[in-house]
Amino acid sequence: MIKSIAFKMFSAYTEPLIKLFPEIKDDLVKSKLRYSPSEYLSIAIFVSFVAFLLSLPVFSFFYGLFFATFLFSFIFSITTSIVFAVLIFFFFLNYPKILVSMRSRKINQSLPFAMLYLSAIMKSRISFVEGIKIFTKFGRYEEIVEEFEDIINDIEFFGLDINTALENAIKRSPSKQLSDVLVGILSVLKSGADLGEFLEQKSRSLMDDYRRELYEFSKNLTIYIEIYLTAIVLGAIFFTILTSIISIIGGVITDIVIFQFILMFVFLPAVSLAFLYLVKASTPKGE
Repeated sequence: MIKSIAFKMFSAYTEPLIKLFPEIKDDLVKSKLRYSPSEYLSIAIFVSFVAFLLSLPVFSFFYGLFFATFLFSFIFSITTSIVFAVLIFFFFLNYPKILVSMRSRKINQSLPFAMLYLSAIMKSRISFVEGIKIFTKFGRYEEIVEEFEDIINDIEFFGLDINTALENAIKRSPSKQLSDVLVGILSVLKSGADLGEFLEQKSRSLMDDYRRELYEFSKNLTIYIEIYLTAIVLGAIFFTILTSIISIIGGVITDIVIFQFILMFVFLPAVSLAFLYLVKASTPKGE
């Protein structure tokens, strides 16, 4: 519904934007967003326009409370609404890139294990197409399965040969590591070499990289824990003791107690959650 309305209203204005942001086409393909560049930019313009119309009266009301002059508050509200709409539009432009980055991270995290599984399948001397069919049926690596399913669809539904299908998969892959693997597979298929042996060597190489990443993470985790214990936990304890002494000397107990309560029950839990998120985000994922 929104797509059709936005396309009818703003499709004529998208051509200059497509030339201005040519990477949007590849980002949409790699992010698996099922829109053409013109459709997606039309939706971005439409949502930004609606955001401008909805935010204008809201900002006008709030600025009217702080500024006595109507003209001054109205100009400020228009400017703020325009900035808000532009931010919404640029969020739409960058949203596919965010999805591409997330998909690339997921693929890279599971690629060593996926290639190990695929190499075991290909050791049975079946064709590559049959091998990836088995992989997509029983494999649990969602993002990589999606990429291999697209290869199968190109071959079975669009009638492409295996080389052309792999070339297309290389172009639309969000992960450089997966693209490198597909380039290697394409070279092996063209040369007639042993694909199972190639995948086994590639999986070993990827697994070595994964082990190195785990080692680097273990060293970084030690630093994170030292910072957390020293700066946050010990710092909070020292600050609590210091403020308690000051409150006794100065006689201002109520304000200090409130401040200590905020520190212990708001600041420390918030920082701890942020620390846990940092550790989780930087943890190499695996099986």
